Parts: sequence; structure tokens; C-alpha cells
Amino acid sequence: MAWSNRQRRQLSLGIQAALFVVVVAILLVLVDWAAVQQSFFNVEPASVMFPEVITNGLVNTVQYTFFGFVFGLLGGTVLALMRMASFPVYRWIATLYIEFFRGIPAILVFLALGFGASLAFNLNLSTLQTAATALAIVGSAYIAETIRAGLQAVPTGQVEAARALGMPAWRAMITIQIPQAFRIVLPPLTNEAILLTKDSSLIYVVGMAGGAAELTKMGRDGITMYQAGLTPLVIAGACYLIITVPLSMLARRMENRGTAKSSRKKKPITASPASEGVA
Repeated sequence: MAWSNRQRRQLSLGIQAALFVVVVAILLVLVDWAAVQQSFFNVEPASVMFPEVITNGLVNTVQYTFFGFVFGLLGGTVLALMRMASFPVYRWIATLYIEFFRGIPAILVFLALGFGASLAFNLNLSTLQTAATALAIVGSAYIAETIRAGLQAVPTGQVEAARALGMPAWRAMITIQIPQAFRIVLPPLTNEAILLTKDSSLIYVVGMAGGAAELTKMGRDGITMYQAGLTPLVIAGACYLIITVPLSMLARRMENRGTAKSSRKKKPITASPASEGVA
């Protein structure tokens, strides 16, 4: 008896579902759930983290990420334009900057600003200034390449048409090319904001006052302070998800909208029966 493709697919799904149920049943039997609860969900001793984990840890993390992303976006836009400039020196400077800061660990930038800036330039940066500057320096290198890809994706015919009408190159770039490029690169820029949110945890390497602590530091300190196992880290991770999950949903929504618009543009236009009859 020959099996159809549908029957084979149903059999494969049934086997996978059975294996999944077996694995889950084995885990339910073997796992020590009391130990899991004590280590990861021991909420009672960890409840003293509230509301400080929200008012300090979450708020500080959002501040570090926001200012780092805003200044990184500005710097990345300038670097992208320099990378595409006709003057070769601008291209060399932008390329050197991008390759350097994409090639070194972000933690080195935090250390350089946290300790090196005060020694070399006699600068006393606050925790917010150090975190935002470090995130902006690293983020701008990645954002620059994203924006450059978006600028190159804009059809050149639109810029050429504007130039043919007498529009200066700088005005065509600002009014035509850059707005369309940002619409193209919004989803990857949202992903970059998520990465900067996680990189903000590196501020712990320079030390900080209690009121400037971000989520990772509060979770790490909570392990020893509250004797609640890994529950403080679970709480810190949940707070990170409060930031990153909405950003991920926003990125997927923008990607879906972009895909829908592209499919509508590519949809062929066919004549209706009524129009064919009139013709």
C-alpha cells in the first residue's frame, strides 16, 4: 500500500509528538521540583528586591540603553554618510572606526572610559555618561553598516531624478534617500537596540553607586545578599524581557508590514472581465 505525502507527514508529526510527550514525562519524573523551586523561584526572600529592582535597576538600564542608542544612531548616520562620501579621507576614517570598534570587545570600551578617561584626560564621568558613551561608541559602528545598507537599497533612479530637476545632492540625500533608508532599516535598528540593552550590563566593570546599579548588578548582588539561590537573577532576567520582548515584537511587526507592502507592489495588475468586454 503506497502512502500519500499527507499520510507520511501526519505519521511524522505523530511520531514527533509521541517523542515529545515521552521526554516531558521523563523530565517530570526525574527533576527535583522542590530543589528547582528553592533555587530559581524562591520568591519570599527575594521579594525585598522590589520595588528597587524596578525603580533603580530597570529604570537605569532603560536610561543607559536609550541615550546610548540615540547617540549611537546619530554617530552611525554620520559614519554611514562618510563611508559613502566621494572624498577618500572620509571613507578611510569611517572604515577604520567601524572595523576597529566592531573588532574589539565592548567591555574594553567600558574599561577605557571608566578608568582610562580619568587618568588620560582628567575626566570624571558619571555612570550614566560612561554607559551611554560606551554604548554609543560601540553601537555607532554597527548602526553605520546597517544604515549604509539601507542607503544603498534606495533606488538610485529617485536620486537621479531629483538631481535632474536641479535639487542639490545634499538636499536629495536628506529629503529623499535618508528617509527611505530609515524605513528600510527600522527592523534591524530595533534589533540593535536589543543588543545595546544587553550590553548595558557591562557597566558593572567600572563600579557604580547603589543608585546607579542596573539589572545585572542587582541580580548578581542579590545572590549573596538575600540567600535566595538564583532567584534574583531570574527576576533580573524577567525585567530584561520587559524591555526586549516589546522591541522584538515591534521588529517583527515592521518586518511583516514591509513584506506585505512589497508583495502588494509586486502583485500583477490584471484586467477585469468588464474591461476586457469593453475593449
